[in-house]
Amino acid sequence: MSKGPISAFMEHHFRHFNAAALMDAAKGYERHLDQGGRMLITLGGAMSTAELGLSLAEMIRKDKVHGICCTGANLEEDVFNLVAHDHYVRVPHYRDLTPSDEEELLNRHLNRVTDTCIPEEEAMRRIEREVLQGWQAAEAKGRRLFPHEFFYELLLSGKLEKSYQIDPQGSWLLAAAKKNLPIFVPGWEDSTLGNMFSAHVMKGDVKNVHVVRTGIEYMIALSDWYRKNSLPAPGIGFFQIAGGISGDFPICVVPMLYQDMGLHDIPLWGYFCQISDSTTSYGSYSGAVPNEKITWGKLGKDTPKYIIESDATIVAPLLFAHVLGW
Repeated sequence: MSKGPISAFMEHHFRHFNAAALMDAAKGYERHLDQGGRMLITLGGAMSTAELGLSLAEMIRKDKVHGICCTGANLEEDVFNLVAHDHYVRVPHYRDLTPSDEEELLNRHLNRVTDTCIPEEEAMRRIEREVLQGWQAAEAKGRRLFPHEFFYELLLSGKLEKSYQIDPQGSWLLAAAKKNLPIFVPGWEDSTLGNMFSAHVMKGDVKNVHVVRTGIEYMIALSDWYRKNSLPAPGIGFFQIAGGISGDFPICVVPMLYQDMGLHDIPLWGYFCQISDSTTSYGSYSGAVPNEKITWGKLGKDTPKYIIESDATIVAPLLFAHVLGW
C-alpha cells in the first residue's frame, strides 16, 4: 500500500526516541495484520472526549481493529460528543482555575475533563433518557444485554440521527455498531450511565438489576472471543491506550484460560504496544514495562513489544494514520 503525506512525513522525521518507538510500533502493527493477525485495542483515559473517533472510526471501518476493550466512560462519551458537541466548553486556561472557578463550572452543569467540559443536560441527561427506555424495554421482554449492546441498538435504530452535532463518520462507537464489533467494558459501574443505572434501580424505575450484563459475564464473553480468534498465528495483538482496567482486564484472559481453565493450547498475545506517560515505579501496573507481563503468562519472550511514552491524544492518531496509509 502506497503511503500518503502524513505517513511520508513520519517516515522522514520520526527517527529517534519516542518518535522512533512510534514508527516501530506502527510497522509492527502493520506486520501483524499483514500476517493474518487480529488486533484488540484498549481505551483508557478520556479518549472519546479527546475525539479519538476521528481516526479510530476509520480504523474500524477498514478492518484494522477486531475488538475493543474500553472503560464505561469511553463507551458513553463517544455518544455524548455525537449528540452534544456544540454544547461542550473548552477551558484552555484550566491550570489557572481556582476552586471558585471550578464551583462556577459545577453550577453551570459543566463537568470538566482537563480542558474540556461535558454539558450535563445536553449530553448526559439526554442519553440517560434514551438508554433508560432501552433498559425498561429489555426488562419488559425478559432480555439481558451488555452496556455496549444497548448503545448498539440505540445507534442503529436511528433515533439519535436528528440530534447529531458532528459528522457521524467521527463516531467510533457508531462505526463499531455498524460492524457489530466485539466490545468489552469492564467496570462499567464506574461510569456516568453506570451510576444512573444504579439510581434507577434504587428508585424502582428498573426492577431487575441483572437486565444489564457486566463484569464476569464480559470476561466469559472475552474468553470465548479469544479462543475463537487467537489461532492461527500470529493470533491477536494487544494495543493499549493508557492504563487502568481497560488494559488490565483483557490482557488477563490468556493466563486465566491457560492457568485457571487448564487450556494449554491457548496462544499468548501476538503483539503488544502501550501508549502511556505513566512512569515505571514501585507497584505501578500502568507504568510496568512489557517484560513484566512475561512473568504473568500474558506475553512471551519473543512477542513484539513496544512502549511509546507520550500523550495518546497526539500519538494514537499518528500511528493510526500510518496504519491507514494516510
